[in-house]
Amino acid sequence: MKYAHVLIAMLILALLATSGQAETIILKGERRVVGDVLKSDEEFVIVDLGCAVLRLPRAQVVSIDDASPATKPTAASRPADEEGQGDWQLYRTTALTPTTIEANAQRFGEAVVMVTSPAGQGSGFVITPDGYCVTNYHVIARETRIKVTVFRRTEVGYEQKHYKQVKIVALNPFVDLALLKIQAEGETFKYAYLGQTTELKVGQDVFAIGNPLGLTRTVSQGIVSTTNRNFEGQLYVQTTTAINPGNSGGPLFNLKGEVIGVTSMGYLFLGGLNFAIPVDVVKRFIMNRDAFAYDEDNPNSGYRYLQPAGRTDITAPPKGRIPRI
Repeated sequence: MKYAHVLIAMLILALLATSGQAETIILKGERRVVGDVLKSDEEFVIVDLGCAVLRLPRAQVVSIDDASPATKPTAASRPADEEGQGDWQLYRTTALTPTTIEANAQRFGEAVVMVTSPAGQGSGFVITPDGYCVTNYHVIARETRIKVTVFRRTEVGYEQKHYKQVKIVALNPFVDLALLKIQAEGETFKYAYLGQTTELKVGQDVFAIGNPLGLTRTVSQGIVSTTNRNFEGQLYVQTTTAINPGNSGGPLFNLKGEVIGVTSMGYLFLGGLNFAIPVDVVKRFIMNRDAFAYDEDNPNSGYRYLQPAGRTDITAPPKGRIPRI
């Protein structure tokens, strides 16, 4: 009898320990399971119910939502596509089902922001509820005074809120990415989920949200022209989605509402030739942000090219010879 009481007490403690960080797993047919997600991959979602462990087929899972916004990021949010653990705290991934562009724009439109500096204006998107943002490096290059405008939906339309306290967290000019942090303690922001480049298909429908030429919250639609276009040594997602000055740094979404690229550049006067930085590059940049950390005391990028050593032999090199077979 004594051991039974101990067992019941341990079970109650286990339930209390897991209830504070439970997730809601929505299954097909509107069924729901609430528990602590222990593991999530392409085949199964492992859920701790407190008194038992349940293995759910991934094909039956519609979405995984954190039941408490104040808890830590869920285990399902960890990027299962990355090798090793990775730093999953600065972006989210989840299982979403495809829907219309209209529905996705309503759901994730508030995560898209306008990034402004004395040199110009571009776009960006929030990746965490506490205000971390991704944009292009060239949007804020050589600037320190940055303003982020968030568009919050109200009953009468969208309301603009400007944040002038913006911290530069990391810069990588080689892949044209920058990581920012809105300094707004206590505020919660709408954020976007990151997808996977490996799931992209040629001909797939995609859409972008940004601020071309200052025209805020502009939505444009297109398809993926190719998933790995080489341009000056970097790989890009080529798309027919319209990208204009001011779109730079904004998200390129798939029909699930996942960000699959960062809109970066396009050919003016040549429609349908536009490019986005693949989301896998964005993930690696975020995970390795310490390597690209911004130093406010030394705003330079910290790299310089060394000239190769001069020739020590001033005589002419020997002429080449055709080898004999």
